[in-house]
Amino acid sequence: MTDHPISKLFQNLPKGVPLSKLAVMNVNEGEEILPSYVTPHVPQIGIYKLLAKKKKDGKCEWAHFVQRDDGRKENVYRGEVENESRVADVIAAINSALNTAYGPAIRLHPADSDMYTLDGKQVPPTRQ
Repeated sequence: MTDHPISKLFQNLPKGVPLSKLAVMNVNEGEEILPSYVTPHVPQIGIYKLLAKKKKDGKCEWAHFVQRDDGRKENVYRGEVENESRVADVIAAINSALNTAYGPAIRLHPADSDMYTLDGKQVPPTRQ
């Protein structure tokens, strides 16, 4: 996988640790990837992101984190809501906190995202 577009991300990973243990979120068979959300770049901080998936039972799991300029993902918060419509409540709460910290210009917005399987195959785009 040395010529793969994401191969540079794998260079500094701990040896012997499965990638599924390092992922922000794992998506299992039968689960649906929901739209991703990102903020504009915040100087000296990075980009805030929110990922979500709909599980087989209809509940939605989400992960919110900041991706630093060097690619590190920090301050990962996770949760679960009763259904897909409640993900909007999570986004509203995060946007409120971002507004307090940075002002109205920094908000989560729907975004395309590049996702890959553990063997490096690209996952088709999520629905928006």
